[in-house]
Amino acid sequence: MGAATNEPAGADAAAVVGSAADAPLLERARAALGTVVDPELDEPITDLGFVRSMDVADGELVVHLRLPTSFCAPNFAYLMASDAKDALLALGVAATVRLDDHHDSEIINRGLAADAGYRGTFGDEADEDLDDLRLTFRRKAHTAAMERALTRYLRAHPDLPEEGLHAVTLGDLPADDATRALLRHRRTLGLSTAADRPALIGPDGESCSPEDVPWRLRVARSLRVSMDGNAHFCRGLLRTRYPDSAADQSPRAFQEKVS
Repeated sequence: MGAATNEPAGADAAAVVGSAADAPLLERARAALGTVVDPELDEPITDLGFVRSMDVADGELVVHLRLPTSFCAPNFAYLMASDAKDALLALGVAATVRLDDHHDSEIINRGLAADAGYRGTFGDEADEDLDDLRLTFRRKAHTAAMERALTRYLRAHPDLPEEGLHAVTLGDLPADDATRALLRHRRTLGLSTAADRPALIGPDGESCSPEDVPWRLRVARSLRVSMDGNAHFCRGLLRTRYPDSAADQSPRAFQEKVS
């Protein structure tokens, strides 16, 4: 692939190519990519429309990814592409992942092909540890999920003051999609998901006093609103850059207004 340009090579929707015999593998590949989330938006790259095409060539999966702009942060772009390749390799087949139309596409694609890792790909420009960056975004995703679940709980219990959330446990939350997302993020961070654990906690899993609840909830809500806004913005940018990509975008998991 040549050096990336600022404009896409074609405004095409994601394509799934292959013979009928390849269909089961492509379905597994699609499911595997559905487990890969954009690190900043905490949404599957398949739902966002970031998977441009999937193909099987000589028994090898070939996946092309795309992003809303050519200047999305290189560390985020690499993290997404690397996670996508890892998810595909876990299927037990050879896989090639390429990032299209990004200003660092050539560098990222070369690093992915060589399994060079983040620092091996960017060299001296890799000024931060990828694992630390991943942890930062996982914590943000957990905070946003916690705010969604607790805001729903407050709406279902209008007589409960915000301060009362300090006594709400995971077992008190309803068995809905917001709670399931919260528990998933807790497990990812290695935090307890026991029913008697507080639903509202600090960054390191510490419980909150009643006095701390209002400001912790405000901080969490601000973060969640920012993530939701960025996700909406990125979806729109992708549709502008690749007009047919709307067909590849799935509705967001949390559609109701919770701000």
